[in-house]
Amino acid sequence: MLMSSPLLLVLLGILLLEPCQLKRAGRGGRGYWGIRLRPDSKALRAGRQGRAGAHRRAGVSDCSEFTESQENFLDCQERYLGSIPATFSWAGRQPHHLLLARNRIKVLRDGAFSEFSGLKSLDLQQNQLVLVEEGAFTGLTHLTTLLLQHNRLSTLGEEALIPLPALRHLRLHDNPWNCRCPLESLVRTLQVPSNRYLGNHARCEEPAWLKGRKLRQVDPELLCVESDPTPETLVDLPAPIPLRTRPDATSVCHTYLFPKPRLDCKSRGLMEVPIEIPEDAIHIDLSHNAIHHLRAREFLEARSLRTLNLSSNNLEHIHTASLSGLLHLRELDLSNNKLLFFQYGVLEDLYFLSLLQLGGNPWVCDYNIHYMVYWLRLHPRVSTSGLLCHSPPEHSGKSVGEYVHSYNRACPKDRDQNQDQNQGLDQTDPELWNTALELQAVLEEEEEPAHLRAPQKYQIIRLT
Repeated sequence: MLMSSPLLLVLLGILLLEPCQLKRAGRGGRGYWGIRLRPDSKALRAGRQGRAGAHRRAGVSDCSEFTESQENFLDCQERYLGSIPATFSWAGRQPHHLLLARNRIKVLRDGAFSEFSGLKSLDLQQNQLVLVEEGAFTGLTHLTTLLLQHNRLSTLGEEALIPLPALRHLRLHDNPWNCRCPLESLVRTLQVPSNRYLGNHARCEEPAWLKGRKLRQVDPELLCVESDPTPETLVDLPAPIPLRTRPDATSVCHTYLFPKPRLDCKSRGLMEVPIEIPEDAIHIDLSHNAIHHLRAREFLEARSLRTLNLSSNNLEHIHTASLSGLLHLRELDLSNNKLLFFQYGVLEDLYFLSLLQLGGNPWVCDYNIHYMVYWLRLHPRVSTSGLLCHSPPEHSGKSVGEYVHSYNRACPKDRDQNQDQNQGLDQTDPELWNTALELQAVLEEEEEPAHLRAPQKYQIIRLT
């Protein structure tokens, strides 16, 4: 019995110590009994994947697949990816378009897209790219569109584009290009006349004396000078093309070409509609900016536009010709602005409009508002919302359509009264020929436009 008591105490201590060691295993990579786990052990890898799954190498479960117009799309946008997706099971279908925008990819290694030999477009905009190795695009012989704008690239060799014989569209703007000798081969490639859609709008960031010049227009001979020119020698150089005062859509906004061309200019602090809107843009989002006025023909270049969002802009005035040319527009959002009424003719080109959002505007219900109501009556298939009177106080909260209807109900009384006054008068009576009734008829004839009057074969002379 004396021997068993110490043994029981030892066993009891072991039982109390075991839970403490198990709890310690969850910290610092230690396992049972405090033994440190190897870095490649399965238990430690499982714990790390649970805590930092967003940084693991992307697989098919991280992206979504869809098909449009018989083209296969792989959408890996906004997945916090740090590398190119790999290890896919395509079930016999290779993607034609790979969307990798808005991730955290910094480097494109050689053979990065070896598993995507059927790609036609590659969207890598809005990443953190600082390096593209020469063999990064090897095997992409069918690629026609490459989007590298809005990254951190300072140099890119022509060798990286050699594996792309079908390339037709290359976006490089909004990168801090260092216009020195390593960039010379790319600049010469961009300036080949047949490459007119490659690298438009990309500009030099360094050196200071070339800042602001377009890559397509800078002299390649200047990139490999041994030392920067002095102020005296700069006098002989052509002045850089000045930056436009109005913002450039391709530089300020984010452009997406797939699955449909889209321009995202939301919350950019814009005070006016940007210029050089792509001709093939289908959707434009200009909401949450500070655009107060729409000038004439603002969207004349965007004739293919289907949806236009101008909500939340403090918009006060729309020129009669602002929306000219938008014959294919389907949806127009003008909600949450400061519009009082539409000038006559603003909506005349919107033949196929189906949705018009107008809520959140201080509409004034007077005679100026009638044009919009009459236009909506002539286009019954247009769905509208938020068209409520804000002023004057007697009509506040009333629908604009109801106001116009009540306005028109009062008009017949005046017309009936005039008809009663003229009723019973014989207009053939010669006594009335020199009265106000005759004068009114003469004035109505004179108001007829001259170009509408038919040629008169006979002249009528009245004998008194």
